[in-house]
Amino acid sequence: MKKFVIIALGTMLALPCVAFSQGALKIGTVDMNRAFKEYNKTKDAEAKINEAKNAAKKEYDDRADAYKKALDDINSLNKQLDAPALSADAKTQKAKERDDKIANIKNMEREINEFRQTRERQLQEQALRMREGIVKEITKVVNEKVKANNLDLVFDKSGMSLNGVPLLLAARDNYDFTTDIISVLNKPGRASSVSITEKPATGSPGATATPNPARATKP
Repeated sequence: MKKFVIIALGTMLALPCVAFSQGALKIGTVDMNRAFKEYNKTKDAEAKINEAKNAAKKEYDDRADAYKKALDDINSLNKQLDAPALSADAKTQKAKERDDKIANIKNMEREINEFRQTRERQLQEQALRMREGIVKEITKVVNEKVKANNLDLVFDKSGMSLNGVPLLLAARDNYDFTTDIISVLNKPGRASSVSITEKPATGSPGATATPNPARATKP
């Protein structure tokens, strides 16, 4: 790995010498983070994902409410079973009813957990697809700019090294063409390959606690 890094650095240092031997080196810079954030499609995609999160939260809350109601029913039956005046036959019947509800509430818990995990995975996959599509489109516009202006090198101003140090420490302002890229991306009527009209996958409701059926298993 160390040898590879040394070779790569040596190659980068050699590039200016080669370029200058053939003529002036034309360099450009672009802030990919800024282009991503200010692209209208990014804002639309974020809105779709937030819509999916809200839909998932509502569905989760509905399931949690049903779980809570079932738990309340079990607790009510437990109180009735503790009543000294309850006949043996009635106690047997209510105990069976309680046990059936406990079995059902455990199934509800499993379904809630599966729902949460599935929706979280779907939301992550949808967000990744949208991000990859947007980055691909931004890169395409950047490459078109490179060809149109015959640029030799383009650096991402937002890029960071493994040590957290900016890869591009300094550059002249006139090298940067981020604003031009954003203008092209957001140009009214421009054909876009990024689709955000797919039915959004619902996601995990986040910090909402999963109900615990152990509360319902009173001996």
